[in-house]
Amino acid sequence: MPGPTRPTLEAIAREASVSLATVSKVLNGRPGVAPSTRRRVEDLLHDSGYARRGVDTERGDAVELVIENLASEWSVEVIRGVERAARENGLAMTLSTIGDYHAVGDELITGVLRRKPVAIVLQFSNLTADHRRQLRTRNIPFVVVDPAGDPPADVPAIGATNWAGGLAATRHLLALGHRRIAAIGGPVELLCSRARVAGYQAAMQEAGLPVPGVESGGFAREDGERAARRLLSGDDRPTAIVCANDMQALGVYDAAFSLGLDVPGDVSVVGFDDAPSASWARPPLTTIRQPLQEMAEEATRLALRLRTADVDNTRLELATSLVERGSTAPPRR
Repeated sequence: MPGPTRPTLEAIAREASVSLATVSKVLNGRPGVAPSTRRRVEDLLHDSGYARRGVDTERGDAVELVIENLASEWSVEVIRGVERAARENGLAMTLSTIGDYHAVGDELITGVLRRKPVAIVLQFSNLTADHRRQLRTRNIPFVVVDPAGDPPADVPAIGATNWAGGLAATRHLLALGHRRIAAIGGPVELLCSRARVAGYQAAMQEAGLPVPGVESGGFAREDGERAARRLLSGDDRPTAIVCANDMQALGVYDAAFSLGLDVPGDVSVVGFDDAPSASWARPPLTTIRQPLQEMAEEATRLALRLRTADVDNTRLELATSLVERGSTAPPRR
């Protein structure tokens, strides 16, 4: 029995009371269409199942990575992972940056629609429902890598075991004999930050120790330094600090050295991510390895599978692991 007849662009234009050229502009993400008209045409394209029934098979030969910014070692690892998985599939990688993950506008989506990538890997998870629908109407699959928040249930995502990482970092310090262990958290609005802190708190509670208040701030080196100065300036300073990422941990180094303290003699430090700078630091930084490159590879492969098949499991967390180096040791006191 033949399947349903796919509506023509002419029919959609007639129903929307616009020209065929206007429908083409909307379909291909070009400017020059009033927002209300664009929404009306988008609704008709979506409700008719136009793209899902095989229209617009014209595609480029690239996977597009949309990332917050390039000013971090984190970004470099993600780029490497996407590029490697794309190359394995005979595809190129294109790169877009948005500068601020809170500011995802229509210009991002219209740019993607013009470029027609075969799939998209996103570093952020706060696409609006309308943006997600626009991508799906064009059969452009997308996957979020290392989501900062909790993506909607219909958004495929590849993350890491952040809670388990915070737990492992703290257990390592406990096994060395530390009891006064402090933590520096990342931005409280980010799910990954809260999960890492929760892992730290669980390990402290498991050991029957009081859980001190957590210093929270940004992920930058200066954020770690400011928090560590507060923690290390008191009489009853901690003998160890768990950090939300490696850059914070390097900021703890800065604060400790400026206060005449030795790492790890006076204070042990554990980071999170295992960025390249962790092994270059002096002393080399003990950290929780987040497999960023592998996460980006898996996100890309999942997005490419979603082009041609239904995938049952579109949420995956890759395991974190402890990397012991020279920044942790038994406490002196």
